[in-house]
Amino acid sequence: MTAALYASRANLNVLMLERGVPGGELINTAEIENYPGFKHISGPDLANNMYESAMQFGVSYAYGQVKNFIPADQAGGDHQVITESDQVYQAKAVIIATGSVHRNLDVPGEEKYNGRGVSYCAVCDGAFFQDKNLKVVGGGDSAVEEGTFLTQYADTVNIVHRRDQLRAQKILQDRAFANDKVSFNWNQVVKEIKGDDLTVTGVVLEDTQTGEQHEEPADGVFIYVGLLPNTEPFRDLGITDEEGWIITDENMHTKIPGVFAVGDVRQKKLRQVSTAVGDGGAGGQEAYHYLESLKD
Repeated sequence: MTAALYASRANLNVLMLERGVPGGELINTAEIENYPGFKHISGPDLANNMYESAMQFGVSYAYGQVKNFIPADQAGGDHQVITESDQVYQAKAVIIATGSVHRNLDVPGEEKYNGRGVSYCAVCDGAFFQDKNLKVVGGGDSAVEEGTFLTQYADTVNIVHRRDQLRAQKILQDRAFANDKVSFNWNQVVKEIKGDDLTVTGVVLEDTQTGEQHEEPADGVFIYVGLLPNTEPFRDLGITDEEGWIITDENMHTKIPGVFAVGDVRQKKLRQVSTAVGDGGAGGQEAYHYLESLKD
């Protein structure tokens, strides 16, 4: 959205092609406290504010899931972006801002009970677990922050982490440790999610040090074990690393002229709202400079 804002404000003809509700991971975030200008704001509210900002200079908006991308040198003209509905969009410059998706545990029961006790979004589904006993899997910022968020609904929240200490920011750890509803299973991994005909009833845990397994009851399982780049349509272009993250220089250029990448989809260390916005501003401006160079 920031890339669209900057590019449209530079008087470019901009289309924002979105596969879901504008905002990406912002929509799934309860409270944001580290974005400049706000002591705290909900993710959906910030996403809506950003969307309105992005639209103010004439950005066009369309819904579509990209399935293929043909660069200009292969298309014989402009770059081509092709959606799953076979809609073809042509552009002289393309900014890839497809972000990332949550990594799955890939254990028995996860897919079966997805939406029936298994969730990847506390903001979306937390209210369905009033007075329930929940497992949160992970040890990073998302797991600890969303686990603490779930305590406003759940009776208990047990955080399952494969190591003996958390990776989350200290302020998030302190809040979790101080919350009476939060407990921890250290050096444990989920091996199976169990349930009945309707919903989740428990999990099978394995001790990472001894290999011993045991089953614990649970009414729901929230999974936060990392991210995967949403780059499938761009994997054959030679612009990603081995894991699929897009490689750019500091000005958001990929090695394909006129193709830029911004935000969480990039190969970088810190994936936050503030860094995504910074990338978007740079990408939008660089797209303008690139198009100006074509005139020369």
